[in-house]
Amino acid sequence: MPVVKKIYNACKESFKPNVPVSEEAIEKVRAILDELKPANVGLEQEAQLTLKGKASANGSNKKGRNGSQEYPPLIKYLHIHECESFSIGIFCMPPSSVIPLHNHPGMTVLSKLIYGSLHVKSYDWLDLPGSADPTQARPAKLVRDCEMTAPCGTTVLYPTRGGNIHCFRAITPCAIFDILAPPYSSEDGRHCSYFRKSARKDLPDGVDQLEEADSNGVVWLEEIQPPENFKVVRGDYKGPVVKKA
Repeated sequence: MPVVKKIYNACKESFKPNVPVSEEAIEKVRAILDELKPANVGLEQEAQLTLKGKASANGSNKKGRNGSQEYPPLIKYLHIHECESFSIGIFCMPPSSVIPLHNHPGMTVLSKLIYGSLHVKSYDWLDLPGSADPTQARPAKLVRDCEMTAPCGTTVLYPTRGGNIHCFRAITPCAIFDILAPPYSSEDGRHCSYFRKSARKDLPDGVDQLEEADSNGVVWLEEIQPPENFKVVRGDYKGPVVKKA
């Protein structure tokens, strides 16, 4: 049975509508996802070209008047499956492309870097006393700020921990296999929001209640509109087809 079909079957068995995702369910899917290779999803050629350093940037990289990237490299999304309980897809990122800082409200996300290298930065909201105005900057804790290179293990983001707010910057051509449980749904309150670091430098009230080490890496994040030059286009998935049973 194709690995991607095994992943689909494990997701179907593990993720149910309106049922909290258990650690056992996550580990069941993660174990199979760790086995995933480029050839399992029709990306063997792209992976080989990346290893040889011959992959195309697949974008114009045209500069604007101020020197910024007016037309950054296009990111492709290869759709595999989506239902009420979970979605499966692949983001193919050319070098220097960026998926801006965004969140996954009430969602568990399993990500597997299939090939290439990228830089990831992620945060979690700080759970501090007092009510926060969602229209104002909110304090967050830096969880991860590092480079990742395939092959590597699957990462898991939880609704309130593990780096639920994250961004990616491709160093080389790379592909990320993503499972969202449940998927985004504005109707159910799972809307994708984008953020940037605020100019605020003060520590929030109550941060002294955290462990001393946890006061490091505290930043303020403010919600923004999706960046105008951030574009994701639909690509052709060439791997084994996943069909509803």
